[in-house]
Amino acid sequence: MTRAAFFSGALLAAFLAGPAQAESGDAWSQRKCALYAEAWERALGSIGREGISDDFVAAHDDFIAQGCVLRGAVCPRSAQEFRLADILTIAAMNEGMASTFLPFSCAD
Repeated sequence: MTRAAFFSGALLAAFLAGPAQAESGDAWSQRKCALYAEAWERALGSIGREGISDDFVAAHDDFIAQGCVLRGAVCPRSAQEFRLADILTIAAMNEGMASTFLPFSCAD
């Protein structure tokens, strides 16, 4: 097999595999969001609402409702909010999610 034929075949295989990878990426995105939503419920239930602001909960609920795509939309401010963010970060990492998945950021 010539080098050009090999690279042409590899390129064709990558092109044909592209749509299947995109679908599995979408499925993984949905799975990550579902896993994260479960972790949110467990973590919030475990530590309770004391010290967790309504704004934090609303921003986090929006993140999940939007399919977990709003990066940097949730800003922890209190000690309990940071504790909850830490718990969720560890849960996400344990499930194989990248740190860029998480909604936590404070712009100000």
